[in-house]
Amino acid sequence: MKDLEMRQVYTKTILELAQKDQKIVALEADLASSMGTSKLKEQLGKRYINVGIMEAEEMGAAAGLAVTGFIPFIHTFAPFATRRSFDQVFLSLGYAQNHAVIVGTDPGVTAEMNGGTHMPFEDIALMRVIPRNQIYEVSDPYQFKAILEYAHTAQGLFYIRTIRKQAKSLYNGKEDFSKGYCKLKEGTQGTIFSSGIMVEEALQAADDLEKKGISVQVIDLFRIKPMNEDIVIKAAKLGPIVTAENHNVIGGLGSAVAEIVAENHPVKMKRVGVKEQFGQVGKMAYLKEVYGLKAVDISKAMLDLLK
Repeated sequence: MKDLEMRQVYTKTILELAQKDQKIVALEADLASSMGTSKLKEQLGKRYINVGIMEAEEMGAAAGLAVTGFIPFIHTFAPFATRRSFDQVFLSLGYAQNHAVIVGTDPGVTAEMNGGTHMPFEDIALMRVIPRNQIYEVSDPYQFKAILEYAHTAQGLFYIRTIRKQAKSLYNGKEDFSKGYCKLKEGTQGTIFSSGIMVEEALQAADDLEKKGISVQVIDLFRIKPMNEDIVIKAAKLGPIVTAENHNVIGGLGSAVAEIVAENHPVKMKRVGVKEQFGQVGKMAYLKEVYGLKAVDISKAMLDLLK
């Protein structure tokens, strides 16, 4: 599993689930080659539906399938799964209380050369306001597989945010992901919460701080809604908090953490993420630099809080 690209994890997991459960239907929006889901078409036949470049229709079709007892797994670009088709997601899936799993890919700077139109910094913010849904940003192949499997058996609306290409393996497949977070590094002076591609940057930042004699813990807070309030409050009691996300600082991981902290145990914190900027064309290394999403930005934020 660890050597698979995230799109391969998706295709492999959905196929395994669909072979056991005839209710599973995979929906695609003309991205079969990009996501590798053409293999699903070969195996699932009529239970694979490519709606073309019509994401709102994709959500409507998924709602119809859910109402009739099927379990739709819906894939498209993250901005088109959320921003473009928000009304259909909100009403036909959320408000109607349908069981559906939306997988939005290439979020934030991972959209790279597709540019600003395909580069969502707002998708989590939009999905957070839908009542009773669940939101995940996965950082590792094993984690992605586990969450897809859980979303299959649970009820309600799910939004899973992921890259398509290779992700660094952080886990070994034996972890318990049910709590919505995983502690990857122990620390005593503060906490870095991160998700997705920013987990690797957070770990690098913690190592850099350790060389300066500063001990901070790193927590992969991959379940953004419902967020595990206990771990956030516990971190607030430990010391200052830095959040790091490949998303706008408004409405995403940082906002969710700040809300819990403000209402339960106020503590100094900083949010590392995109600030008042739209997306643009570029390679990921360049974009991380432009938007301040590097390990150095995270470590600087923590140093500022510890002054």
